[in-house]
Amino acid sequence: MKPIRTAIFGTGFMGRVHLEAVRRVESVEAAAIAGRNVEAARRLGEGFSIPTIATDYRDVLRDPAIDAVHICTPNAQHFPMAKAALQAGKHVLCEKPLATTVEEGEELVSLAVRQGVRNCVCHNLRYYPMVQQMRRLCEGGDLGEILVVQGTYSQDWLLYDTDWNWRVDAKAGGPSRCMADIGSHWFDMAEHVTGLRVNSLCADLQTFHSTRKQPKHGVETFANKPFGPEDYIETAVDTEDFGAVLFRMGTHTRGCVTASQVSAGRKNRLSIEIYGTRSSVAWDQERPDELWVGHRDTGNQIFVKDPSLLKPAARSYADLPGGHSEGYDDTFKQVFRRFYASIGAPDKAPEYPQFVDGLRQLAIVNAALQSHRTRGWVDVPAPESGH
Repeated sequence: MKPIRTAIFGTGFMGRVHLEAVRRVESVEAAAIAGRNVEAARRLGEGFSIPTIATDYRDVLRDPAIDAVHICTPNAQHFPMAKAALQAGKHVLCEKPLATTVEEGEELVSLAVRQGVRNCVCHNLRYYPMVQQMRRLCEGGDLGEILVVQGTYSQDWLLYDTDWNWRVDAKAGGPSRCMADIGSHWFDMAEHVTGLRVNSLCADLQTFHSTRKQPKHGVETFANKPFGPEDYIETAVDTEDFGAVLFRMGTHTRGCVTASQVSAGRKNRLSIEIYGTRSSVAWDQERPDELWVGHRDTGNQIFVKDPSLLKPAARSYADLPGGHSEGYDDTFKQVFRRFYASIGAPDKAPEYPQFVDGLRQLAIVNAALQSHRTRGWVDVPAPESGH
């Protein structure tokens, strides 16, 4: 079978993660890399034996041999790149957030439908095996009616005012940082697992560092490199370091979540707890192979990932036998495998988050920003479809 030829736009942290995961998917060839820094693009391309290296992504889009693209660039570039790729008839897999405004997201959703191409937003954290197990427990009624959904997504990589990344700059990352970057992952998971939709929320956001020391040269995501006074410029910051959100789901369910990039010691902790009328589940991304199940009248349980013990619909998300951990990099493989399988099967229903799901998270983030400004509750528009 002829391989699907794909291109990676972006040469930073996420570009490398996507490239490594693409190499793990059957019948897909990483054929091109596009990055503004020619040296970074060349180094990455040579390391993975990629035949085509470009500094202008439009040159790649003009190549009829390229079937699909991965957009792994700073957020502000997602919309123009995705729009150009769709117009060129390419299948598009875009990092989240899909865009920086709801209006841009709506345009991409409509364009993808008109072009009839496959489209995916990389909410990869859905694809941990134990997250899928939670979803099937909710779906099967094991938890009963869902009463409370709560949790956090906490990191510490922007704790100090000397910490800097392009996400801090609203021109590159968009008007929201913490909620758009990691809060969106949490809300996507909460809706995906429970099958419920957030319909209103009340948010409080905080920027603890109103100025940060911006390095005079680029810094990769999570790099945590020390600099001297001569290496940085004092720069004003207006994107949030922290957010707290109360929300309502469905008719009865209530919830709350915090998202933080200044929580010392928390490296990448997405924690979600779902409490129902029969039982409860809790999962922590820093302990991904474990699922806590809580009961009122009997002992609580901790299940360790084992495909043979998962719900049937969750089994295909675990490739390795019990006792063999599956982590962050494996979630990308699972998303990409399903995305590329759908390209070869036009009638197959997507088993991955689409642009409409990315638009959904833009609507939630936009509501959080509005709620913070008005200091009150804001309704979240109902999703068109997806999930």
